[in-house]
Amino acid sequence: MGRKWNNIKEKKASKDASTSRIYAKFGREIYVVAKQGEPDPESNQALKFVLERAKTYNVPKAIIDRAIEKAKGGSDENYDELRYEGFGPNGSMVIVDALTNNVNRTAPEVRSAFSKNGGSLGVSGSVNYMFDSTAVIGVEGKTADEVLEILMEADVDVRDILEEDESIIVYAEPDQFHAVQEAFRNVGISEFTVAELTMLPQTFVTLPEESKAQFEKLIDALEDLDDVQQVYHNVDFED
Repeated sequence: MGRKWNNIKEKKASKDASTSRIYAKFGREIYVVAKQGEPDPESNQALKFVLERAKTYNVPKAIIDRAIEKAKGGSDENYDELRYEGFGPNGSMVIVDALTNNVNRTAPEVRSAFSKNGGSLGVSGSVNYMFDSTAVIGVEGKTADEVLEILMEADVDVRDILEEDESIIVYAEPDQFHAVQEAFRNVGISEFTVAELTMLPQTFVTLPEESKAQFEKLIDALEDLDDVQQVYHNVDFED
């Protein structure tokens, strides 16, 4: 499996500097999941998950509270969850997840971002099958063997445990996300370097420098769209 999260993290780091955009996207997602269920993370697992992710991105409490209060207030603002699949240069693949209150706006914007940056929008299912939905949880201060022992003691099954930079990264089935975190919390670990449900490519592709620069522009264009929440791809940015 090696280098999977580090590979993606390198690209994420350049975009995470745009904190206002990140916070706005989290505010929208928190509002949506709080409105769909109870506005209490203890009884709404989807909300609990989003708040765990928000914590790793240092989303201010004021933004979280405002989104939850908006959901409690019975706002009539509604969002659709959409997934787009497409292709970039040299066999690269992209998945785009969006939350939108105007489908007629979002689809053309996503299509335009692809077409203007050397890509093309595909049909549903054209890319998704090459990615695996995966829970990714990272901790510091433990060895891979220690993490394995913690998870075995808690009877939690995972796909893989890898040492990446200064973190130990656990890859698990999506439905094991909270079980992995609880196993760590039970031994006093409450801070996570990463806590994500993501789409990991089954294989990575390496692009020549010219195509890599074009692909980065494509990803930037997609991530800059207000309706886009997440962008996943299979390009190796480490090489």
